Amino acid sequence: MNDLYTNEEHSPLKDIEDWEADLKDRYPDTDAEKSKEEYRNYLDSERQEMVKNFYKINHQHQTFEFVQEKEKEFLQFNKKEMAFWEAVDFLNTLVDDSDPDTDLDQLQHLLQTSEAIRADGHPDWFVLTGFIHDFGKVLCLFDEPQWAVVGDTFPVGCAFSDKIVFPEFFELNPDSQNPLYNTKYGVYTPNCGLDQVKMSWGHDEYLYQMVKDHLPEPALYMIRYHSFYSQHRENAYEHLMNEKDKEMFEWVKKFNPYDLYSKLPTPPDAKALKPYYQELVAKYLPSVLKF
Repeated sequence: MNDLYTNEEHSPLKDIEDWEADLKDRYPDTDAEKSKEEYRNYLDSERQEMVKNFYKINHQHQTFEFVQEKEKEFLQFNKKEMAFWEAVDFLNTLVDDSDPDTDLDQLQHLLQTSEAIRADGHPDWFVLTGFIHDFGKVLCLFDEPQWAVVGDTFPVGCAFSDKIVFPEFFELNPDSQNPLYNTKYGVYTPNCGLDQVKMSWGHDEYLYQMVKDHLPEPALYMIRYHSFYSQHRENAYEHLMNEKDKEMFEWVKKFNPYDLYSKLPTPPDAKALKPYYQELVAKYLPSVLKF
């Protein structure tokens, strides 16, 4: 384990999927077949305390400098090379033992998302996006702390919005006291475009950088910003967005329900589905991925 952090700082959640359970509380899908109350059997006070502590640590450490350091460390993609299906097996070692909604492994969770997208008749690249959108969680297997892998993402290098979950914890972040970073625009300019904005470090940005040369632009927006809830749900950072961002965020909003609300009690038949996904992956992605 990374000796920069204590055990609690490294893994404040019982499992990295616990933050998604909290998302369903914050943004319940009123059209879902399964009601919000039925989704979990957590003792809410226990889970909420874990999530609160998770975001306390996240908000304290996700600084502009931290993001730059992580980009230098991971965006060289020199940790590991794997064929796509080898990477699936690698990701499957992240089995969620604490989620009472499902006992599915990562592959089956991804298949539930992508199969829901496919059932609605979306383009094949959209289906592939659902299938791979959480691949960046392999960061945990490279000993990244949970709060640098999952959680709501947000811009760094400018003032933290009060629309971000638990905004009070940004008082612990040194950037909030730095006049270079604590104004509305910080190091950015009005409507500069999100491609000019550094986001908090996590699985979204990591996977985006990995596949940015291989997928259509709407897919890349879905991957890069699907955890940017303070914008696609709260509209807190429109002042940094350009017209292209606003257009592309309609795709992010379209993707979000499939990500959050596609868990079903019946596991997908991974063996039967694999030939379809083998062909789909081969159409868009290189045979070997660099992590």
